[in-house]
This record gives sequence, structure tokens and C-alpha cells, in this order.
Amino acid sequence: MQIDENYLINHERVLFKCDLDEHNRDIEYLFNHARVLVVGGAGSIGSSTIKQLLKFNLEKLYVIDINENALAELVRDIRSSLTFICEDFKTFCIDINSLEFDYFCDTYQFDYILNFSALKHVRSEKDPFTLMRMLDINIFNSIKLIDYAIKTNSKKYFCVSTDKAAKPTNLMGSSKRIMELFLLEKSSSMAISTARFANVLFSNGSLTLSFLQRIQKHQPIAGPNDILRYFVTYDEAGILCLLTTILGQSKEIFIPKLEKLKPVSFIEIAEKLLKYYGYKPYFCESEKEAKDSVERLLKSKKWPCYFSSSDTTGEKEIEEFAFDDDLLEKTRFEDIDVIFNNRQVNPSDLYEFTAKIKDLKVKKSWSKDQIVEIMRNVLKEEMSYIDKGKYLDDKM
Repeated sequence: MQIDENYLINHERVLFKCDLDEHNRDIEYLFNHARVLVVGGAGSIGSSTIKQLLKFNLEKLYVIDINENALAELVRDIRSSLTFICEDFKTFCIDINSLEFDYFCDTYQFDYILNFSALKHVRSEKDPFTLMRMLDINIFNSIKLIDYAIKTNSKKYFCVSTDKAAKPTNLMGSSKRIMELFLLEKSSSMAISTARFANVLFSNGSLTLSFLQRIQKHQPIAGPNDILRYFVTYDEAGILCLLTTILGQSKEIFIPKLEKLKPVSFIEIAEKLLKYYGYKPYFCESEKEAKDSVERLLKSKKWPCYFSSSDTTGEKEIEEFAFDDDLLEKTRFEDIDVIFNNRQVNPSDLYEFTAKIKDLKVKKSWSKDQIVEIMRNVLKEEMSYIDKGKYLDDKM
């Protein structure tokens, strides 16, 4: 018996499926014999979108990712479960900041380029080294791919964003918001659309996946007790990205309709999961108590859980998808609202951001505070980041 994902996150039906069915004929027409490149395609959202893409009559579908093992599993999974329509399906284990990728760009042209590569964890912003890499992947890699798409006359560029880009309280969300501003500036040269969406249930590295891993390893389950999150499933994430790619107009950001989502606590998900595996949660008062009581509690079909208040940098009580003054188009789709990303972008701010980050790299010396200041100069009042000095890696 499979875990009922819709039950875990209080979904009454598969979101975005009705919009997919409504526009399926248009999608079939636009994707017919299309050449598609997916970057970062071996990750959770990328692989789900690839499975949606393979339902259409593509001429070629090429996938790039730096995770060799994940690419191998992607191919095994697809060839074990799907009937192929696209005969020219290939994967490439290369870094887009490499000579090999430059050679790849000189060799192939694509109609649609989808970018899923990202550093998505708030925990990745705690040190100046990983933070700089986050800017490279979330911002500068996207710019490189857009320039490639423009140079080769691609029809469309899609890049996945995040709900954390709306009123960002962390540097990961701030990096994605800066990426959106670059997308807006580049939209004068080609069609670009993006999507913000909720947490993907059981995605790689997610807290919900860690619940499954803790159960598998007979370890305590831990999480925040004062946070609500919106969730979508793998399939829903893939459908939303597919729809944004093919139906999103330039400068548009697709987001789920909030009224179709129900915020869920991590405690509720943990309780439902444990019930599925035949256990009841036992709420401990400390990390030590949770770790010390594993063997004793499991014998009585109870599972040690430690849920505590969120006191780490960058967390919100509940995520948001849009700024207060964003204008939403609410009638085009059943489950999707559309933001027209028409905010004024000062090209000199983006140029200054790029120049200052490049200068830090040339000097091979920078601090986290320096990077934060450079990011604030771009986002100004949009960014509400406060460093509390405590991060998720400091907790179980």
C-alpha cells in the first residue's frame, strides 16, 4: 500500500491537472517536434517535469545535471515506467560552468530551455563560501543559460523560482528574487517565464523526506512546532512547471492559487506518517531525551519526536507567494494565479551587483556581511533578512 500523499497534505484532488487537461491540445501543438533542454533535470522538480514532457511528441529531450548517480536513477526510473514518445532522449553529466558545457552549447540548439539547477536550502547560506556558490548557481548560471538561449534563438526560457522570493527573509529567497529581476531585464530580448510554488512533499533534502529517512534508520523525528507550510506533490510540481514553460507569457510568474492550498504543520504530517507505519508519536522535551529513548519507545510502537519553536535564521511562520502590491490574473486558470512581473528594474543596480560580486571573486576574499550588503543594494526594502546567528544545522 502506497502512502496517500494527498491525505498527508490535505489535497482533495491533483492540483493543476484540470488546467493541464484544459490546455492539453495547445500544449501538444506547441511541443510537437520541439527540442528541449532541461538543466538540473535529475533533481526532484526537474525529474517530475521531465516525466510530464515525455508524454508529448518531442524531437529531442536532453538533460544536464552534475549528479551522476541521480542521472542514472532518472534514466532507470523513466525506462522502467514510461512509454517513450521521444526517441532522442539523452543525459549529460556536465557542469554548466565548464569548457564541456561551452562545447555543448556550440553543438546543439533547443526550442525550450528549462533550468532547475539551484541551491535551495536556507541552511546553505550560513557561511560565505557556500553563499557565494548559491549566487553563482541561482543567479549567474541562470544568466548564462538565458544568454545561450538568446544566442541560439530559442523560443522560450523557463527558470524555477521559489515562494521564498516573495518578501524574502533569507538569503536563498533573496538570491532567487534577484534572479527574477535579471529575468525581467532579459525579457526584452526573449520570452521568459518562471514559477513560484510551495514545498514539494518528499523532495530531495526536504524535512518531509527526512521523516521517512529517520523512520528507516530508527532515529527520532524532529522539526518546528510553530510553522505552517503549503505543499504540492511531485506530480503537481511537474505539471505547474510544464504549464509555466509552454503557456506562460514573457515576464509572467505562475503561482498556485492560495485558496486551493491548505497550510499544513510538520507535526500533522509526522503524525499521519507514523500512523501509516503503525506508530504513535511520543513528544519529547529535548533532543537528548528523543535520542536516548528510541529503543525503549519503539518496542511499544511509539516514536520519539522532538518539535520545538523555530529560532533559526530565515524562517517565516508561513510562506507567501506574492508581494502585497502584485497584480494577479485570477481568471485564466483553475488552479493558477499569474503575476505580471512588471516592476521597474534599474539596469545599473543589476550591473553594480554583478560588478561587485565579480570584484570579490577576483580578490579571493569576502565576508558574508559584504555579500548581504550587495544583495540589499539591489532588493532594498523588498529584503527583510535578519541574521539571528543560529542556523538549521545547529538543530537535530
